[in-house]
Amino acid sequence: MRIGLGAPVSGAWASPETIARVAVRAEELGYDSLWTFQRLLVGVDDRLDAVYQSVLDPLLPLAFAAAHTSRIRLGVALVNLPFVSPVYLAKQAATLDVLSGGRFDLGLGVGWSPTEFTATGADKARRGARAEEYVRVLHTLWRDDPASFDGEFYTVPPSRMRPRPVQPGGPPILLGGVVAPALERAGRLAAGWMSRSATDLDRIGEDIAVVRRAAADQERVRIVVRGVVRPGRRDGRLTGTPDEIRADVAWLGEQGVTELYYDLNWHDGIGNPDVAPESATGLAMEIIEALAPG
Repeated sequence: MRIGLGAPVSGAWASPETIARVAVRAEELGYDSLWTFQRLLVGVDDRLDAVYQSVLDPLLPLAFAAAHTSRIRLGVALVNLPFVSPVYLAKQAATLDVLSGGRFDLGLGVGWSPTEFTATGADKARRGARAEEYVRVLHTLWRDDPASFDGEFYTVPPSRMRPRPVQPGGPPILLGGVVAPALERAGRLAAGWMSRSATDLDRIGEDIAVVRRAAADQERVRIVVRGVVRPGRRDGRLTGTPDEIRADVAWLGEQGVTELYYDLNWHDGIGNPDVAPESATGLAMEIIEALAPG
């Protein structure tokens, strides 16, 4: 299994210095990837966890990390597609793929925050059908010359988007989702599926089976897990000592997970904007060193 890290994008440790430090050290330690996530804004009446209260844009920190590294892959888990035009995101993703030398993975979701839907003017209706078209628009813009699309939700006049991504066909697209149609869509349309922070890891094998049944090539489909790790007292999957956490990772591999990244943004002593930055960064670096692959 490939092991990655959540990049410092939330709370007290989300600073330019820490992004560069974590990116460089993660590459030195053999981590496979760095991942970000998206939160546009939080309504004053929204009761959301500390991890969501102060979050950097998901793509700009990856470009920043790309400038400090040469091998580690860079992924976003995920961009909520209703909030941004597929043409605009296609340009951003192609640019990031060029700047990173072909190291970018693009995760997409359909969104869940009522505040963000209202603030962006996005439509909640038929999000599944919209996601299908969205992926097709990205692929045609990255692959076809000229590109064009005429669908129910999106229209692209015959045109060209250059420069093209470094990766043939564009960055791999991973889809999130929790209900069966979303899992099937990830297997059928995308390079794979990515779990969310609240996924019940004890039952993830059931989700993976749905994704794989829908995939044309079941052996190549990627299953990417956000690993919300909490070292210390043993209290569920990915908690306890480093050895206990690694044992859980091995067990997840047996369930069919192909990639897992330790997302320390969800640790209340790290991704919380109210803790001291020095304390958050120090704790994060201790965990990163302790859980280093191999």
